[in-house]
Amino acid sequence: MEAVRGAADPSGGWKLADSRDAPASAFMRNRPLLLGHRGARPTSRFSLKRKAQVPQENTVDCFEYALSQGVDGFEFDVHVTRDHRLVICHNAWVGGSKVSASSYDTLCSRGGPFACLETILRAFAHRAYLDIEVKVEGAEEAIVAAIYRYRPQRGFVISSFHPGALQRFHEIDASLPLGYVCQRAASLPRWRKLPVQILLPHYKLLTKKLVDEIHQRGLRAITWTVNGEQSLRQVAEWGIDGVISDDPALLSRTFRSPRALANSE
Repeated sequence: MEAVRGAADPSGGWKLADSRDAPASAFMRNRPLLLGHRGARPTSRFSLKRKAQVPQENTVDCFEYALSQGVDGFEFDVHVTRDHRLVICHNAWVGGSKVSASSYDTLCSRGGPFACLETILRAFAHRAYLDIEVKVEGAEEAIVAAIYRYRPQRGFVISSFHPGALQRFHEIDASLPLGYVCQRAASLPRWRKLPVQILLPHYKLLTKKLVDEIHQRGLRAITWTVNGEQSLRQVAEWGIDGVISDDPALLSRTFRSPRALANSE
């Protein structure tokens, strides 16, 4: 993915060029894109030994662990502290404190340490497909500036449950690859009116009809969080473009084994 200077860059630095093509280049013809959920998370089927081996989610160590299992990349969550740090954590509250009302140092003292978006981009932009899930509105300019500074080379998507955030990202740079995350059936129809290239429905919302419609509209579909081999194979049969799982090793076993690849051809 090349980069050029451009006035659309609010940071005054690099503007992504042809970034709308970046997600497509990361998808494989013979299997879905494989992404670890928050890196990886122990599931109920994990043995105690395996649970002990999985680092804490949404950390550099956990993302390294996910890649070591053979996936293409990972999903992670971005919140914003009171002092405008882009912290990687899933919950809006940590140790009894609201992330948005806490300074970065205070937050780390109560539940950290926490990595920041810039750290993750610097470490993984050349090594992994990145699903950057934005959990809040209002930090779009800072997030785009970080992406301009550390340009993802293996494909990425900025995803969010918040239509307002997605609209703002699109206003900043219409070439940014965006994805709408959806967990409730009542919210699902919104995707048809949003400036997104990827729909990320929870797997319980997924049907072959929905996948077909997504493709007919020229978009791609990534589903989450799929933690069973049978379910993984089902969504693959429906033509899903990417899957997010708590168990990156399961993803690799299901889709990267010689037998799995032979069956997909």
